[in-house]
Amino acid sequence: MHNGQFSLLPGSTVKFKDKQYVILDIAGLDAVIAKDMVSGKSERLPVSQLEPDVIPTSPKARQDLLCINDDDWMEARKRFEIIRPLLEMGIGQKTAEQVRLVATDNGVNAATIYRWIKSFQETGLVSSLIRASRKDAGGTRLDHKVEEVIKEFINKYFLSLERSSPTDVWDDIKARCMDLKLPVPHQNTIRNRISLLSEETKLEKRMGKKAAKEKFTPLKGSFPGADYPLAVVQIDHTPMDLILVEDDEFRKPIGKPNLTLAIDVFSKMVTGYYIGLDPVGALSTGLCLSHSILPKDNWLSAMEIATPWPVWGKMRVVHTDNAKEFRGTMMGKACEEHGIVLEQRPRGQPQYGGHIERSFRTYMAKVHTIQGTTRSNVQDKGDYNAEGKACMTISALEKWFAIFIVEYYHQKEHAGNNGVPPITMYERGILGTPDTPGVGLPMRIADETRLKIDFLPYEMRTVQEYGVVNEYIYYYHDALRRWMHSPDPKNPKKKQLFICRYDPRNLSTIYFYEPDTKNYIYVPYKDISRPPISIWELRAAKKHLAEENQVTINEELIFGAVKKMRAIVESEAGKTSKARRQAARAKGWAKSKDHIPAAKESLLPGKAPDEDIFSEPVTPFDDIGEAS
Repeated sequence: MHNGQFSLLPGSTVKFKDKQYVILDIAGLDAVIAKDMVSGKSERLPVSQLEPDVIPTSPKARQDLLCINDDDWMEARKRFEIIRPLLEMGIGQKTAEQVRLVATDNGVNAATIYRWIKSFQETGLVSSLIRASRKDAGGTRLDHKVEEVIKEFINKYFLSLERSSPTDVWDDIKARCMDLKLPVPHQNTIRNRISLLSEETKLEKRMGKKAAKEKFTPLKGSFPGADYPLAVVQIDHTPMDLILVEDDEFRKPIGKPNLTLAIDVFSKMVTGYYIGLDPVGALSTGLCLSHSILPKDNWLSAMEIATPWPVWGKMRVVHTDNAKEFRGTMMGKACEEHGIVLEQRPRGQPQYGGHIERSFRTYMAKVHTIQGTTRSNVQDKGDYNAEGKACMTISALEKWFAIFIVEYYHQKEHAGNNGVPPITMYERGILGTPDTPGVGLPMRIADETRLKIDFLPYEMRTVQEYGVVNEYIYYYHDALRRWMHSPDPKNPKKKQLFICRYDPRNLSTIYFYEPDTKNYIYVPYKDISRPPISIWELRAAKKHLAEENQVTINEELIFGAVKKMRAIVESEAGKTSKARRQAARAKGWAKSKDHIPAAKESLLPGKAPDEDIFSEPVTPFDDIGEAS
């Protein structure tokens, strides 16, 4: 499997039904015109069925983020920041001269910049820029004393109200360097440095703050930087003003769901969402981001919705009012790995707009038309019996919301777009108009499973003769045998620790990372007769056992506690909405459409057991905090 991303721009090669094609043109958001490279025949191909072309040499194996040391990671991030301005330039805007300027200012060859750009565009991963075993050859930096002179004279004479010309500045620099017996930099070096200064900085220093403010301060209501599709995506959470019911048969109320939503600021298109009964946080954010980035064709098909939702691809910036899910977390590092910038909304700057808040109000207005709505407040609700009128299950709500998004909201005129529907605005930004070129179709993710894994939490564990143990639960697969009792490569007196990722909703599987093959192995419970449980059930079971003064906790006791507490939930489900909510959460996990597929359904190494360990629904029993 190609482990990165692949382009859909004209000139790119792709595969369709095992045939190789070269893309000639973009026919729309969901199709391209491509030529069969054998027959020469041109055809219209659906984007959803295109695959990456076969690479003649095997792609570079990809390390897990946790295996990359801090120095290498910082160097990769530094390289990404160097090429980011070039990556963000539109089609045909990047010139050889601009590449050369960037190379000169960073002391490397232009060929090195091109190589970095190629590596990132092929993979979409910042880790692809990690330095090789030896430092790059070619290119030298200026003496640091010369650098100081250049910086001083540009700031003092060019960036001043006197507005010295670049030639005058170079003459002054030349004279100073000769006085100090330093090498004299070339005149082009000075021009390069000046050309890389931002236009806003140059205007402010040479013409004054007023002139810069008039030209560069965004108009109130506009969003800085959101000038093309997926440039900026806002994400946030909100409870939905609706009481759900447990099932269609008894229709007993279970409370409100939570919505995590992502919206493209440029077009106001919804890029992805997640509705659940779990506490909002890292899990719901990660699921919403995965839903945003990945194509939605199969997801819509599972919903039996025919209307397209042609939005996919990595956003440049994720913007949020509260970045606690990202700061110092695996989620934040995963975003960095995929080249996604995390930004928090500055206080007191209305030009950054509450686009997602306005969207929430739009969606809630529609939700208020559904039986069982709680309205926005008690006054609006009046004498309306929301629980008595409730009729919507969470699966029905998810389908209703999907239909509302793709068949109504995306198609309706939007005031924020000057009356242009979001789907039309998005299409204009991608495909262009007679007056403005589009940015082209986004890159498609080649390995969707790996992207989902990137956003999962993890634990570091050793491999023993019994396999891997995590939170008193044992996991085993024959593929683990070669790693049993492995010594730490850096300290042979210690055991090697391995990355084990997991989905908090279903702990029946861990994803074991092999450091040599750089692949994940699907590893089930050692005792596959055990039922799937969630991280919340596990924590509550441990708490319950501690309250019973169990000094020694083991797997048998944990699953015994889970069984007893599930029985309590079952007996209480007919009496309390809390118990019904817990049961409904479990059913949602079991039916989830975004679980990572088992190994027998994917290209992960190893095989899943033949037994259907997912057949029994999971029943949580306490609304406790979400896994980080």
